[in-house]
Amino acid sequence: MKSTHLHLFILLCFCFSIQHGNAQNTTSKISKEVTSSIGVYITSVVKSTVSIGPVKIDSTHIKGNVITFFANDNCSYIPFREENVKSIYVGIRSLLPVEFAKYNVQLITDHHLIEDLIPLLTRSRVDKKAHTFTNKVDKPLVTRISLPYKFEKGLQNRHIAMWQSHGFYFEQKLNRWEWQRARIFQTVEDLYPQSYVLPYLVPMLENAGANVLLPRERDVQSNEVIVDNDVNRGKSLYMEDDANMEWQSGNFTGFANRKEQYEGTENPFIEGTYRQIKSVKKGKESYAEWIPDIPQAGRYAVYVSYKTLPNSADDALYTVYHKGGSTSFKVNQRMGGGTWIFLDYFNFDEGMSDAGKVVLSNLSGKADQLITADAVKIGGGFGNIARKVNDALDVTENKKSSDSSKTTIKKVLPVIPYEYQLSGYPRYTEAARYWLQWAGMPDSIYSPGKGKNDYTDDYRCRGKWVNYISGGSSVAPNTAGLNIPVDMAFAFHTDAGTTPNDSIIGTLGIFCTRTDTGVFNNGVSRYASHDLTDLIQSQVVNDVRRCYEPTWTRRGMWNKAYSEAKEPNVPTMLLELLSHQNFADMRYGLDPRFRFTVSRAIYKGMLQFLSSQYKQKYVVQPLPVDHFSIRFLKGNKVELNWRAVTDSLEPTARPDKYVVYTRVGHADFDNGLVVDKNSCVLTQHAGVAYSYKIVAVNQGGAGFPSEILSAYRAINEKGLVMIVNGFDRISGPADFVSCGVAGFYDALDHGVPDKQAANFIGSQNEYRRSIPWMDDDAAGFGASNSNYESKVIAGNTFDYPALHGQAIAKAGYSYVSASNESVMDSMVNLKEYKLVDLILGKQKQTKIGRGVHAPEFKTFPAGLQRAITEYCQQGGNIFVSGAYVATDLWDNGKVLPKDVDFAKHILKYQWRVGQAATEGKVKTVVSPFGMFLGKYNYYNTLNSESYVVESPDGIEPAEDDAYTVFRYSENNLSAGVVYQGKYKTCVLGFPFESIKSSVERDQLMKSILAFFDKI
Repeated sequence: MKSTHLHLFILLCFCFSIQHGNAQNTTSKISKEVTSSIGVYITSVVKSTVSIGPVKIDSTHIKGNVITFFANDNCSYIPFREENVKSIYVGIRSLLPVEFAKYNVQLITDHHLIEDLIPLLTRSRVDKKAHTFTNKVDKPLVTRISLPYKFEKGLQNRHIAMWQSHGFYFEQKLNRWEWQRARIFQTVEDLYPQSYVLPYLVPMLENAGANVLLPRERDVQSNEVIVDNDVNRGKSLYMEDDANMEWQSGNFTGFANRKEQYEGTENPFIEGTYRQIKSVKKGKESYAEWIPDIPQAGRYAVYVSYKTLPNSADDALYTVYHKGGSTSFKVNQRMGGGTWIFLDYFNFDEGMSDAGKVVLSNLSGKADQLITADAVKIGGGFGNIARKVNDALDVTENKKSSDSSKTTIKKVLPVIPYEYQLSGYPRYTEAARYWLQWAGMPDSIYSPGKGKNDYTDDYRCRGKWVNYISGGSSVAPNTAGLNIPVDMAFAFHTDAGTTPNDSIIGTLGIFCTRTDTGVFNNGVSRYASHDLTDLIQSQVVNDVRRCYEPTWTRRGMWNKAYSEAKEPNVPTMLLELLSHQNFADMRYGLDPRFRFTVSRAIYKGMLQFLSSQYKQKYVVQPLPVDHFSIRFLKGNKVELNWRAVTDSLEPTARPDKYVVYTRVGHADFDNGLVVDKNSCVLTQHAGVAYSYKIVAVNQGGAGFPSEILSAYRAINEKGLVMIVNGFDRISGPADFVSCGVAGFYDALDHGVPDKQAANFIGSQNEYRRSIPWMDDDAAGFGASNSNYESKVIAGNTFDYPALHGQAIAKAGYSYVSASNESVMDSMVNLKEYKLVDLILGKQKQTKIGRGVHAPEFKTFPAGLQRAITEYCQQGGNIFVSGAYVATDLWDNGKVLPKDVDFAKHILKYQWRVGQAATEGKVKTVVSPFGMFLGKYNYYNTLNSESYVVESPDGIEPAEDDAYTVFRYSENNLSAGVVYQGKYKTCVLGFPFESIKSSVERDQLMKSILAFFDKI
């Protein structure tokens, strides 16, 4: 790239020195021809980096020996770095007439020299005197004290406010609840950014030590339990245990959940009371306990609330008791009082128990401070803010957030007896305006329009919320608020727009410096937001180009007065990641792999920005480990082995240590054990199942966990099974492009969500490219159904060895487990095991986007074929189940004879048809093997319990000694084949773990193991 630019410079210099050197020997002005050439030159230099309109020189000023060029805003969209700034200035000088050869040159765009638009992080010289956006924080809002490791180069003590787009809202003009954007390409923007923010971005930031605050519900759990000192429903219980100090009633208002729905500007945080107690530094502790009556076992977010008082403690000790044990937090009650404060997610059993409660102690680092106790909220729940047309029947039009005009079009609605309406949707789907009311914010924050337009109130409230929660802190010391020292804010959106030729619309960044003062309340220039925007946008575009799409479009960096970018008094970026309306963008956007990479890029950009503001070095958290395996040692010992994964995009993301998390039986994972190397030996007791996951850590924090493997030693062991997890696929749905039509075809392949998905609304129903958008209710090309838009869809849990293991243990066998890559790379030798269970789930070769890179997730890669072949030829017994065990080898677009030969001659089955059944029912048929009995039902529709099997395989015996033992009930196509010869195989065209009933799974596994053991 540099050599290309150099050649261009030399060529331009030669051409223009001839042209202008002869024609302008004595002029004292810069001609329009020269300024035009400079604009063309700058545009050409950056066209491969950023997609912007033409750069133009609007004016020129000469003073002394300095020539200053003033460029249009398009020039400011360039990501300036020292290298390209130097190149641009060299190029400009080469285009000047000879009489200006010794003049100094300056280029100004957006009121700044271009060198001043270089982010602080990327400058070779650190300006130690630079006035940056920092907060002095002794103790953050929440500190996770049960972490078994510490780190110093992440985001510890940082507070980040962000929001994930719009949300379901009440449209008064239509007297209905609706989305703020159209249902298109299987999602809606109101939900889609949550598929980045909730499963990926927020955990990444929290794993780096940050406190992340959201103005929308973060828990997709539809159940919610409130436990309070005032009012409780059901059996939930609030209790106190006094010791040296006694709990007392507070003197001000607190929370009480007295209503089924909240109307108007009703605030639950002023309808009750709270409790308070003085802290003790030593001696006997007093406690407050919140014991919820959990309606359904599952994963729940836990929030606490309290009152901030002049003498509040900064280290209130909360402990959450859950299925994995107990986890403790210190909460700084000097900030954040009077709202919901998130602690973490935990798994709870149904009902009430000591393993499901929240406890607050009055033990503190300082005596005689005040610790307060108010309500605890567990789970997300359904929306409880009811809305109706305002009493004046006076509503306003929905202005865009970028529209700063004071002109408002009003409309008077007909006189009808309007009634309050709840959304009827889970709270996570609703807009920020409603969460903020439920979370105790003043109505001036969530309803600046006085209740006449929820649409405009929603986008206006997000920035106002940032200012309110940070009011009173060093961010805005003279403003009332919750005293949380917010370091930055981030608005995550996707854009509209289409392209006719399947090109990418791409990524836009927006910030705003154009206020009356141009500085934040603490005096720091609002151009800190430019740095933030540049770093995040650059990281996103660079990572996407390297990993998925080399032509991914980088759009501009707009300095415009969008409400969400302008209102916050902290550095803020509004990201428009891609166009949710453009098929080419969404071919990437619906894939969880893309969403993980983008989220990690955003996290890295935030880390870089905050590190530059605090003038600290940073380290990026590691990637998840792989090559994970478990094996038994002598006695009651097991050995765990794994490998670190190198991050080719980030050199600092190297693990220093690892944390091994253990789950015993049907409990949940504990708080972890730190180990220094990539293996460890642990103790297990016979008759108990153990599961493990590994997290790599370094000075930047913790990475995401590995897949989960399990091991079990039977008391009276019949045999030992090696479970190989070959199902690591996550992907978007099948897509196609044809003449005049295109789209996503999830009836063929819904894809595989990463653990779960809350952004899917329904299948695409309009495939004709020619159909335009006319209204959000008539979205045109890409329009999609709405039958799943309030539901959570299950995906790949990465926890299937435990599920298979339960059935294996029930049959009296022991088991260990391993990842497929550990088998392929000979870390695990299958020959050591008499029985192998290979999990293939919905594994199949899958591209991403338009398929720039080779597909991933092949069922039987070459290394696995080799290992299985060697295992079978020495007399092994292997059970294989998966929805694409044959289709992936016979019907993948590029059939390899060696793949077909492997299936036919080693595993002894052959492909008959894909999409073999739709009803999800399998029956046993007569065969020489009488141990196979019964009927089985698997998940054939989308649901919250298991990934869907929409396209099971029809497979048939490939040799004489192979037999069909199962058929699909609806059409009698062969669903399962067994082979008995020098070795034995059992292959199913549907995944074992997708069988709905544990009783049926136990029965099927027992029959398979009996087949293998029969002599």
